[in-house]
Amino acid sequence: MTTPAGVPERLTGLVGALRAHGVRVGTGETVDAARAVEALGLADRELLREGLAATLLHGTGHRTVFDPVFDLYFPRGIGAPGTGAADREELRDRLTEALAADDRALMARLAAEAVDGLGGYGSSPDSDGWSAYQTLDRLRPQTLLARVRTGVRERNGGGGPEFADRLLDDEIRRRIEAFRAMVGSEARRRVAERRDRDMLARRAVRPTADRVDFLFAGRDQLAELRRAVQPLARKLATRLAARRRRAARGTIDLRRTLRGSLSTGGVPMRPVLRRRRPVRPELVLLCDVSGSVSGFSDFTMLLVQALHDQFSKVRVFAFVNRIDEVTALLDHGTADPEGLSARIGAEATLTDWHGSSDYGVALGEFAERYGDAVGPRTTVFVLGDARTNQSDPNLPAVRRIAERARRVYWLNPEQRSQWGTGDSAAPAYAELVEMHECRTARQLSGLVGRLLPV
Repeated sequence: MTTPAGVPERLTGLVGALRAHGVRVGTGETVDAARAVEALGLADRELLREGLAATLLHGTGHRTVFDPVFDLYFPRGIGAPGTGAADREELRDRLTEALAADDRALMARLAAEAVDGLGGYGSSPDSDGWSAYQTLDRLRPQTLLARVRTGVRERNGGGGPEFADRLLDDEIRRRIEAFRAMVGSEARRRVAERRDRDMLARRAVRPTADRVDFLFAGRDQLAELRRAVQPLARKLATRLAARRRRAARGTIDLRRTLRGSLSTGGVPMRPVLRRRRPVRPELVLLCDVSGSVSGFSDFTMLLVQALHDQFSKVRVFAFVNRIDEVTALLDHGTADPEGLSARIGAEATLTDWHGSSDYGVALGEFAERYGDAVGPRTTVFVLGDARTNQSDPNLPAVRRIAERARRVYWLNPEQRSQWGTGDSAAPAYAELVEMHECRTARQLSGLVGRLLPV
């Protein structure tokens, strides 16, 4: 085993890993972190964790990235290989007591013992490793709920009403999830001792929700994205308002500026601006809500709805193989972020006899039934992966929409390298309208801020 790197190398590695995950850490913050390490020392690891978080982070939103990265670069200890098979039932008994007492220090020690005794695999020094999944599969902490509940009741001197039991079960589940996270952190720490710590910090640590691909985001990450809609909308609204103020000042009127320069010997001392009458644009969204694409469409619909004050009119249409207007389901103040997909599926007519997406039929139906929604002031956004299930892409319908609209943009949540593969008609659509790769919330916010009209 190689000698662990010194503290300066670990600190710079930590900063580099945070930057790789999109956390803005400058030179000043890095210097402050070094001073914090010098002042706090290494004896109290949790105190050091909080000190580095205070100096390196600008808010609490990046703690989900910072904590596992910190555990890799400043581990609890540089552990030796496993000490042999652990007594599984004894570990479960001790874990039950720790969960009942909510003893986080004991839970952390048990996580290390569990990984040590139950999570090891391989038989050679170069291939040995530790698996959090294997550890948890053998220990099965999720099955301890009833035993922990009994232990808590004994500590509290008896039972209580039924609603109190439900609250207690929720609390125990949170403690079990905390223990599972400890096991994951311990397994990553042990793997990092044998492998490239920098590589592990960049690839094995779950990114923040705004950097997760919409198509691969889990339920928790999508819920976190929905919570981020309002702050992101406020930031984008400020940016759009500033662009609108600049646009309202108008461009230089060259003819009038040159005429005015005659009094100053031909030097244009006072540029004359061509004033613009501010007109709020109209926005139309066409959203594929089928399958995994629905998470991307849901988030975008909620984001645009939060920006509704920036436009004179916003109309939203959802489709699978039929299209229907869902603007009423997104009325300001009444949209339910968590249940948006279910409401759209229940109240809108989106499919006929089959449930597969059909862009050709849906876009054709939009052009015929809702053609009046698009005019010379309208910007249209199409949200979807352009996978037609081998059906006709109906390019003439897209051409008609593009001819009527001011602008048409297509936001595709698939990687650009996947466009045109299989049943993807993305290249054909991209010849008619401007198509952009939009895989993450960070990409979406940048595109919305750049493409939305003023």
